[in-house]
Amino acid sequence: MAIELAPLPLPASADASKFANFGREVIGLNPGKLTPEQLKEVQEALYKYDALLFRNVVVTPEDQYALTKSFDPSSESYGHGNNKTQSTKASILHPDLKTIPRVPQVQLIGNGTVYNHEGLAEAKLKHPSHITFHKTRIPPEEELKATRYYRWHIDAALYDLNPPKVTTLYGLTVPKGESQICRYDDGTGDELEVPLGTTAFVSGRTMFEMLSDEYKSLAVRSKVRYAPHPYVWMAPARAMSTGLGIESEGKELTLDELPSWEESKIKVFPMTWKNPVTGNLHFQVHPCGVKELYIDPLPQGTNRKGTLYPNGAHITDLKQVRELLYEMQRPAISPSLVYPHDWKENDFVLFHNRGLLHTVVGAFTPDQVRAFHQCNLAASDEPTGPSAEDIQKYA
Repeated sequence: MAIELAPLPLPASADASKFANFGREVIGLNPGKLTPEQLKEVQEALYKYDALLFRNVVVTPEDQYALTKSFDPSSESYGHGNNKTQSTKASILHPDLKTIPRVPQVQLIGNGTVYNHEGLAEAKLKHPSHITFHKTRIPPEEELKATRYYRWHIDAALYDLNPPKVTTLYGLTVPKGESQICRYDDGTGDELEVPLGTTAFVSGRTMFEMLSDEYKSLAVRSKVRYAPHPYVWMAPARAMSTGLGIESEGKELTLDELPSWEESKIKVFPMTWKNPVTGNLHFQVHPCGVKELYIDPLPQGTNRKGTLYPNGAHITDLKQVRELLYEMQRPAISPSLVYPHDWKENDFVLFHNRGLLHTVVGAFTPDQVRAFHQCNLAASDEPTGPSAEDIQKYA
């Protein structure tokens, strides 16, 4: 029997036409107890729809790790390296993750203090807040009613290790509370009502398909070069109010100030990644960690009229790099294109980390306990970029 899928419950704010091929609920299955046939169908559905929700399931850390690993059997370590984030105190990820001792590929994330949890006697968790990361902030008296996207991202170390193929998120303790208004605060007036502590998702496929022809041509010809140790590099800098990248104020660490790094471990990825099942292109760039852009010239015989960088380019000016990426990515985080998941206890979400961007949202009081298990594994291969046919089609 085929697995049963239902559309995700979209908020009234969502443009349903843009979610026709995004997100499905898997009915009546436990993701930790799939038969080989069911697993194959789940894998196919994940790449087709980019996010799958399993409701009211009990999943052990071992189950979660096994399912995550099934998408890439050669992968082994957590996406940022096992036990690595806690030892790298200079990294902006340091406060956000606690490792489950017996399954180091699974992280405990959330808010408040959790006791006697999966081998951890006590874990003090801190929900990431825009207050510590954005250049500007919501006034303190409003910050439990209003909120922001924290940081739009792909789960990836972006140095040495390859971006995970999938991420799994499991909601164990989910605080109840009023919805909050997520403000963009970028002069557009955009805002979105979101459930308390939502995880927000946008489709990388939609992000690509919305681009103008000029930007599509640029996207299929471009590669992005990330900074070495990007989460340490960006730590002194501050983000934009939309959470979609860093303000260009020259606050990043210099390459000499970073932990030792090797040229061979720096990551250069295509701007668009090819879906292994559908063949669609997804615009997959982590805007905070990018340092440079490489743009290939137009293929021989292509119409050059109105094309950006027809002769190719290597853009090293960080402000210019960021402005170009922002112009290309910002339309796809418009309120009508965001899926803010309304977490319930024992929700398990599996998402295509190479097909979408996501972000933490929301603000909690210190005594609101939220506990989630997260797992992703550094991939055994790099993402595949556009094919020669794709470049011919879009360039």
